[in-house]
Amino acid sequence: MTLVERAALGLLHRLDPEVAHGLSIKALQSGLAPLPGPVTSPRLATRLAGLDLPNPVGLAAGYDKNATATAPLTRAGFGFVEVGAATPRPQQGNPKPRLFRLTEDRAAINRFGFNNDGMEAIATRLAARQRGPVPVGLNLGANKDSADRAADFATVLRRCGPHVDFATVNVSSPNTEKLRDLQGRAALAALLAGVMETRAALATPIPVFLKIAPDLTETDLAEIADVALAAGISGIIATNTTLSRDGLRSPHRAETGGLSGAPLFEKSTRTLARLSQLTEGKLPLIGVGGIATPEQAWEKIRAGATAVQIYTAMVYEGLSLIPRIAQGLDALAARNGFARVTDATGTGRDRWL
Repeated sequence: MTLVERAALGLLHRLDPEVAHGLSIKALQSGLAPLPGPVTSPRLATRLAGLDLPNPVGLAAGYDKNATATAPLTRAGFGFVEVGAATPRPQQGNPKPRLFRLTEDRAAINRFGFNNDGMEAIATRLAARQRGPVPVGLNLGANKDSADRAADFATVLRRCGPHVDFATVNVSSPNTEKLRDLQGRAALAALLAGVMETRAALATPIPVFLKIAPDLTETDLAEIADVALAAGISGIIATNTTLSRDGLRSPHRAETGGLSGAPLFEKSTRTLARLSQLTEGKLPLIGVGGIATPEQAWEKIRAGATAVQIYTAMVYEGLSLIPRIAQGLDALAARNGFARVTDATGTGRDRWL
């Protein structure tokens, strides 16, 4: 981290977290943040569900909710970028304050509630972007007051699908009441059937991923694996934020919402490894939760991930973390005798089971 980046982070951390978030987006839009461009090498190049990634390090959904900074984000060193979540109609989300830094825990709690500009505005921005080597995907959400939340996911995909490289069905956010109920076998099967029917009708069908929660029982995970395989989706993202508060020290630990960051690493990695075992390598997995070092990204890959995503660690380490992790993965693969980072996928799964 440069002195300039350290000073900028110090300034942002003096501000309200949501205000700081907005300013970081503006800094990207204005060109103030130095961007290295796509980071790649023969070892880092990754094939994920038909997508060619410069490297397997992606941006998780939630940072660029409204697709207003996709161009600079694709130059920040990521191998792929996920924006959103987008809902059919604009919505303000939950009352503020709704984002909390847990500095002592290197974590964050949010209860945003799918605040976004709605699919029409987001589709317009995505349609105007210049496509390049870094795939951009959209996280699909449902309106809080929707009469048919399951149908909302297909609605957003139908409108925005032509303008993105992949889409993610997000039924795992804890901040929309009863949304996680859609992870049950029958509800999830019906929802995915509608989404996959919409995908098939796109002029160019795109990969569709499913994002799951870390707070699932063994039975839940087995059912999700069965449904996902039967539905023919392209992969699973494991995991979203957690409702657990085990071991936290921060004064904000009692805030409601989803917890992300360092405390999520072990829980999300165990979920990832179990899902890898249940799907028997038939679906690519994306590992998310608590990654802040190349070694942790490597552990996710060895636990069963083809690619990883990062978000909360950037709050504490800045954007320079992304090329550091990608380059670190390259070095770890070389040190361990792998021609490609993805050749290590699942090789350390058993230690997490």
